[in-house]
Amino acid sequence: MLTGNTIVDSVYQNLELGCKKTNILKELNLKEKEYILVTAHRQENVDVRKKLENIIEALVKIKNKFNLPVIFPMHPRTKNFIEHYKITIPSEITVIKPLGFLEFLVLESKAKLLITDSGGVQEEGCIFNVPCVTLRENTERPETLEIGANILAGTNTDTIIESAGKMITQNIKWENPFGDGHSAEKIIDILQEKIN
Repeated sequence: MLTGNTIVDSVYQNLELGCKKTNILKELNLKEKEYILVTAHRQENVDVRKKLENIIEALVKIKNKFNLPVIFPMHPRTKNFIEHYKITIPSEITVIKPLGFLEFLVLESKAKLLITDSGGVQEEGCIFNVPCVTLRENTERPETLEIGANILAGTNTDTIIESAGKMITQNIKWENPFGDGHSAEKIIDILQEKIN
């Protein structure tokens, strides 16, 4: 019997908690499904000046093309390399401090599009039915690609823009391959059946 992944249970429970405890959209003056959320922190992306510049250039062009706020909670590693390389962040990108888990989940679940190099964000976007552009050449979440929830863009500026356009304009809903949020219950039922 396929139970699904208990991470889905956890994500749904924490999203519910986050919706009660935080008002992050109001704090950032955002409307549901009317912004793009970005994360980038992987060594192979942010430690390499050209890749980091490509990502930032793509974000500016995506903001201008789709006229949606681009929200970038900046990881300390990314911030350090931006400062190290003396890269100026254009005003089109709204850089904010890193968020707590609950705030980030709420922001993630209400976004129009996710642009990320995080494996967890790919998975969570799939769970929340928010399309994702991944700033990598491969992923440990191939299920997200197979169902159309995610696309690999790498760090080429034009490819990122093209991928964002494809994902932001698609109107598909997918069945979450990671489960329905009741995996723990199913596992307990199976264990009780085996014990009895």
